[in-house]
Amino acid sequence: MDGRAYEPLAEIEVDQVKPERQGFMLTGQGPDNAEYQLDLRFGMPLDPRTRTVLGELLSHSDLIISRRAPGGLAQALRQRRNRAPQR
Repeated sequence: MDGRAYEPLAEIEVDQVKPERQGFMLTGQGPDNAEYQLDLRFGMPLDPRTRTVLGELLSHSDLIISRRAPGGLAQALRQRRNRAPQR
């Protein structure tokens, strides 16, 4: 792995878990007061008991969404900024 760290994009407190055909739709609000939605899909069928247990567990969860920028992104942004007309 390279040394670049993951940067948190959003921390969401799950308010609602809605069962969907292949998983769940989680909705919640972040500290920025924005509404977030996450579709969680499974590649296999879930039996009713498993679906119930997963839904209950997910309804008491928080989500932290993080990302690691591609290697060249920071350098590309610096180059773009340096080429921008100065005011």
